[in-house]
Amino acid sequence: MLSMMVGIVFVLLLVAGVPALSYLTARRVRVRSIPRPALYFSAVISQWILAALGALVVVATGSGFAATGFRAVSAAAFARWTFLLSFISLVAVGLWLLLERRGWWPAESELVYLLLPETRAEKLWAVFLLAPTAAFCEEFLYRGYLLAHLSHWLHSAAWGLVVSSVAFGLAHIYQGLGGMARAAVLGALLAYPVLHLGTLYPSMAVHFLIDALALAWLGPRFLERKSPV
Repeated sequence: MLSMMVGIVFVLLLVAGVPALSYLTARRVRVRSIPRPALYFSAVISQWILAALGALVVVATGSGFAATGFRAVSAAAFARWTFLLSFISLVAVGLWLLLERRGWWPAESELVYLLLPETRAEKLWAVFLLAPTAAFCEEFLYRGYLLAHLSHWLHSAAWGLVVSSVAFGLAHIYQGLGGMARAAVLGALLAYPVLHLGTLYPSMAVHFLIDALALAWLGPRFLERKSPV
């Protein structure tokens, strides 16, 4: 009974608590004056803390890490799914950014522009620290832990996918309406190999590629910088 309560509380944290914290962070004026590397470091620390908490919950509840997607996958299946999802995801992100540049999609929030690297050092921070952290931690939390538990509790993998993807979108509330919708759709796409293969590794690889390319190349190339107010 206690383990179930712990699991429910952590699910509520991911579904409601993280979006609430994201919203409050976006509203803090002081965030806009923080140097970009400090923003990266803060995001990395917060994600690893949440992932560590999730790992403790897995251990405490005895659900096991295999049930959350840490299962071996053949090299052929890994390569096939990683290539397919990377292609679809990057084409989708590129189209979104192009539509946004033309004014046909809701503009990014101010915080998204603040996260886009400008110097070579910032690009290195984004690619080798921020992107792999998001890939590992967010896939473990949303496509691993949350998807598995919601699918079990709702007795439906489809509903588990829907709710976990919406929760993932809400966690990106700082990116505005367009960013939340994009994150939710990409979250649903990344959930498919987890449901099909039972492993997180292709989704983690694709998540890393999406974030690394979006931060270091696609974002700076397609999004025009907002002029300081």
